[in-house]
Amino acid sequence: MVGGPAAGVRSRPFGLLLGAWAVSSVGDGIRAAALPLFTAVSTRDPVAVSAVAAATVLPWLLVALPAGAVVDRWRPRHALICAHAFRCAVTFALAALIHTGKAGLPALLVCGFLLSSAETFADSAGQTLLVSLAGSAELERANGRFVSVETAGVEIAGPLAAAALFAWDPALCFAANALALGLALLLVIAVPGQAAPVQERDATSLRAEVLAGLRFLVRSPGLRAVVGVVGVTALLTSGVNAVAFLFAIESLRLPAASVPTLLVCTAIGTLLAAPVASRLAGRLGGGSVMIGALFVLAAGIALLGVVRAPGGAWLAYFVMGLGAGAWNVLSAANRQRLTPRRMMGRVTSAHRVLAWGLMPLGAALAGPLAEVTSLRAVILGAALLTAAVAIAAAPRLRGVSQPKR
Repeated sequence: MVGGPAAGVRSRPFGLLLGAWAVSSVGDGIRAAALPLFTAVSTRDPVAVSAVAAATVLPWLLVALPAGAVVDRWRPRHALICAHAFRCAVTFALAALIHTGKAGLPALLVCGFLLSSAETFADSAGQTLLVSLAGSAELERANGRFVSVETAGVEIAGPLAAAALFAWDPALCFAANALALGLALLLVIAVPGQAAPVQERDATSLRAEVLAGLRFLVRSPGLRAVVGVVGVTALLTSGVNAVAFLFAIESLRLPAASVPTLLVCTAIGTLLAAPVASRLAGRLGGGSVMIGALFVLAAGIALLGVVRAPGGAWLAYFVMGLGAGAWNVLSAANRQRLTPRRMMGRVTSAHRVLAWGLMPLGAALAGPLAEVTSLRAVILGAALLTAAVAIAAAPRLRGVSQPKR
């Protein structure tokens, strides 16, 4: 091929990639809701539920960093094709096991671990391909669209579809997930191949490449600020999420059946913020809007901590969604802009490790802290710390590079 595929968010290759991301997000949303639900219903064992949950998170700690290094060695399109094909096959196998009544705990553990392991490859490859197809000047807009379709798929469409299918037959949830991944696979295959040749690699070990990516991240002030804030805010928000539902039920007297609607409010806020964030960044600068997004997130958490009526909880989660949505769009765009193409997979994976790796710690700390103080104190403390993070990181975030036009 003489020339590469057209670049930009309006190009056909980017549209195909966005479509694949949207469809696979719906599938991931179905699986995220159906797998723990099926485990609970089929085993009636809290230890089994915890084990499956741990198996699905563990790859983000054990596999993500080497997966990023492997993706950096491959063409991202080929890596994404392989990841989707593998996930499709495993999910179909899981659907068959459930349909035939042979999906015991070992099968659920193995499938959960394998699917999340492949997802680490898909995530790094998809992010790298996004940068190639969108172009540096449109990263904010491209990430806004990705965050929007991912939020709609994982947090709204997927869980709703899982609820409907699970009542009919649990196996249908995983069959639908596999079909979604198969469609995503076909869309990625339709993305034109990139003309740029794969960089020649020396005999450097995979471990050395992972360490090189981590060293680059630590030594880059802008990247260190962006990824560092991601890690700390993930720790704080996971602590809030761990106690917020109990707080809503006990302190705000919110009916238990209504609690999941809080997450829908967050998703709506994220969907509204994602397209607006890129426009604001073009006018005010990405760093300034990222700082503002952190303060909005802190304000939403604080609002949850001070409200006394159930309606305030919905508003608080909506405000948190606005802040989180704007931050996710712009932090991803600037992380991508600050990262050399040859290290995109490794830095993306390091970002995920921080975000996912610190979440269990935040959740584990929140409960004991609430026992010593109160649920409200934990939430308000997280709000204050989030605002403090915004203030501390502001000088670095203001210096984040902007797109060259």
